[in-house]
Amino acid sequence: MRAAWGLLALVLLVGKPGVADAARLRTQYSGVVNLNEATAAELDLLPGVGDSAAQRIIQHRGKRPFQRVEELVRVKGFGRKKFLKLKAHLTLSGPTTLKVEQVASPPEGKEVVATNN
Repeated sequence: MRAAWGLLALVLLVGKPGVADAARLRTQYSGVVNLNEATAAELDLLPGVGDSAAQRIIQHRGKRPFQRVEELVRVKGFGRKKFLKLKAHLTLSGPTTLKVEQVASPPEGKEVVATNN
């Protein structure tokens, strides 16, 4: 009887199958977006950038192309904090290669350490 209660408590704590798995996913961004050539859909892939912000970027570059990625802060809605979050994914040359993937997070308390063995 005690084992049954323990099993019931465990099921209630864990929840439905699949829910815990979904909670362990995180969004991973890789690649870059060319601020001077990207489409609205490509700009929309950036974290924290929606359709209206993408349109504002396109309007800004229509008036004056970006000379440096730091000029993004001149676009309404993009301050220093948001720029710093996006900086690693911004470029002014080459193609847009940004990919957004859902990847599994490591279990809590476990650190993933890369080694070159």
